[in-house]
Amino acid sequence: MPVRSRDAVWIVSNNAGDAIRDCLDAQGLADQVSGVFGRVPGDPGSMKPNPRLLLDAMEAAAAAPAECVFIGDAVRDVEASQAAAIPTIGYANKPGKAAKLAAAGAVAVVDALDQVVLALLLLPGWAHSPKPL
Repeated sequence: MPVRSRDAVWIVSNNAGDAIRDCLDAQGLADQVSGVFGRVPGDPGSMKPNPRLLLDAMEAAAAAPAECVFIGDAVRDVEASQAAAIPTIGYANKPGKAAKLAAAGAVAVVDALDQVVLALLLLPGWAHSPKPL
């Protein structure tokens, strides 16, 4: 799922980075994403809920946690972002996920991606960000 600093969209996922980039290329979206951070081959410990990939993305973006938002669809996403001090918007893409994401500590939970912009507007410090996701 994406991490967004005020200036860029970065993808952080437990999927393989090459597979993510291939998907972005196939959909014509590669130029909309500043970077991809997928699981480290041969190192399952790099996967969420470990915050390593989020921390790597923040370092690449030269962004502080307060300048980022993580969008995740699993409790492990919320746990990883909390460990990195990044607020998480939970994406409840299946029945029953909303309550689990909220209980895990997501600052907002949406059930459709078009609701992410509204959720961002409700986060302190994000209402005046002019850049789209």
